[in-house]
Amino acid sequence: MSAARRGGGGAPADATERVHAALASLSARPGDGASSSEKKKYSEDMSAALAQAFAAELRARGMAEARPGPPSAGGRSGAERRIAGGIGAKRVDVTWATEESGLLLGISVKTINFIDRKSRNFQKNLTNRRGDMLFEAVTLHKRFPYAVLAGILCFPEAAARDDTAQRASTFLNAHQRFRLFTNRLDPQGRDEQYERFYIALHDADSLRPQMRFYLAGAPTREVPAPAVFDALVSLLGERNPDLYDVRSGRLRRS
Repeated sequence: MSAARRGGGGAPADATERVHAALASLSARPGDGASSSEKKKYSEDMSAALAQAFAAELRARGMAEARPGPPSAGGRSGAERRIAGGIGAKRVDVTWATEESGLLLGISVKTINFIDRKSRNFQKNLTNRRGDMLFEAVTLHKRFPYAVLAGILCFPEAAARDDTAQRASTFLNAHQRFRLFTNRLDPQGRDEQYERFYIALHDADSLRPQMRFYLAGAPTREVPAPAVFDALVSLLGERNPDLYDVRSGRLRRS
């Protein structure tokens, strides 16, 4: 169901509205019995829509070169950017890079949208996603130690309700497994950490789709979408004080 059919209004005004509009733009979610190719396409479409929304939020906050750019922007890529890393190049979902500084900000977006037919939970691919995001952080921080990296791992709301008497929900297990991935505060810190890592829950199927963000390791404290980007912008200002300062959540040339 498209955004227009869901009653979308004018241009989104902030991160919350941009994320909700991205979810509203998706086609209907395939059923759990759908083919692997249908499920894969849906997850890829969600990741791409969220990447577009996140990049638009960065541009609204003063990062004009942020990608992916709008698909209609002449000469501006609407796709993820390939960034040279310390141990090979890596495609990054959302980036802000300049000629003078190289990579300044990267956001990795991963989604797990379907339950495993055997276990009946969302945890089957959690280990693979963990390995992917670990490799990405190391690769980028090796070459760009001052870059601000964010990881966002997204699940449907049902991932917070798939617990049993023997195991916690996928949502809580994800917090346990990724809690060490966040809060890299020093450019000389651990390469495998992200400056910020979030676990997100979404309801993309409703007439009013939404997404809730939680810092990894803090499953009971929701972080509003604008605050996610406030934190990234603040870190950018701290890392690049000779070039930029932060005013009202926007990055400005010093």
